[in-house]
Amino acid sequence: MSTLLIKNCYAVLPEKEKEEKCSILVEDGKIKELYTHVQEADKVIDGENLVAVPGFVDIHVHLRDPGQTQKEDIITGCKAAAAGGVTSLLAMPNTLPTTDNPETVEYVLNKAKGADAKVYVAASITKGLESHEATDLEALAKAGAVGLTDDGRPVENTAILAEAMKKAPELNMTVVAHCEDLFLAKGGKINEGEVSKALGVKGIPAAAEDCGTAREIALAAAYDVPVHICHVSTATSVALIRDAKNRGVKVTGETAPHYVTFTEKELLSRDADFRMNPPLRTEKDRLAVIEGLKDGTLDAIATDHAPHTPEEKSDFEKAPNGSIGMETSFSASYTALVKTGEITLCELVKKMSTNPAKILGIEGGEIKVGASADIALINLDKKWTVDPEKLHGKSKNTPFKGRELYGKVEYTILDGKIVFGGI
Repeated sequence: MSTLLIKNCYAVLPEKEKEEKCSILVEDGKIKELYTHVQEADKVIDGENLVAVPGFVDIHVHLRDPGQTQKEDIITGCKAAAAGGVTSLLAMPNTLPTTDNPETVEYVLNKAKGADAKVYVAASITKGLESHEATDLEALAKAGAVGLTDDGRPVENTAILAEAMKKAPELNMTVVAHCEDLFLAKGGKINEGEVSKALGVKGIPAAAEDCGTAREIALAAAYDVPVHICHVSTATSVALIRDAKNRGVKVTGETAPHYVTFTEKELLSRDADFRMNPPLRTEKDRLAVIEGLKDGTLDAIATDHAPHTPEEKSDFEKAPNGSIGMETSFSASYTALVKTGEITLCELVKKMSTNPAKILGIEGGEIKVGASADIALINLDKKWTVDPEKLHGKSKNTPFKGRELYGKVEYTILDGKIVFGGI
């Protein structure tokens, strides 16, 4: 029997809508007591200046494994996760080969055993992400996949997508949709608007995301099935999801820390680390996304962690889309949303932990007796400057480089084991 004692911390208890002073006793990987009087254990952490939160659940992560491990792999990606307080993550299927078969699902799950975060797998809806032939959803579910998506190459064949959305609930799987009309977006690099015109770079219109969002909502409404909308970045998509929820459609949505922090004006620097898809939008969109988080339209915050090598990111126009984000996700969100008074700490924890776990139907998101001891301990008052060279993943392409953030993860505990901090 192994024991861990976290003494005198403040615990954020989302299910109780409050924070409480307590000492948490962990035994054999589970939370045994929240208000223990025990003073000794195999390992003791002084939590006097720390806040305990349920480990974050990042439901949009690219681990690049198999096939592109020069950018990231399952082990290094989970080290980056742990450094950001992320204890569970959903790995996207745009790997080489595509995660469109049971063997690749099993490869990811087997390699993740013993990693510093729990890895869940999103398999693809179509073979090779090509929108032509449906995958064997039953076989993918049997192999252990819990999510379904074609991610950055959204399913063009609406009939195949509809069939997947109808089957997913029966298989205890969640469809997570990158919403984009590829015909509208074709060839675009950044948001279509003032900045794209100023730089002479082809833009991606907001309509590309909005039309994709409308389609997925229409399918969810027509067939009365759930769908989760990924990385929402436009005011219209927020409005579409809000309206759908008001009508009882089973839709949930997420955004990312960069969409509540930055706008398209960052692209004037021609720094490719600010290029992602969907692209950074306007100030109007940024404010609308924040409002969507405040009123519950958007349920979750995920990172779309997308590692690329420095060589790939060196050319502004030729660089692939994407930025890393797991190590900065809490701090960036806390700085942009809680320090500014937009939402409370408890609400942020719900968006980053409790709600994502519910959306995927997995364990996590709570600090309670009997639950797995997946906990992040955070110093909310600590300011730190993001230095890409000190981050724990293989790639360094963060838009938050050089930025001063509040709230530093000091420890991350996974199944009662300290996987980050305290060394």
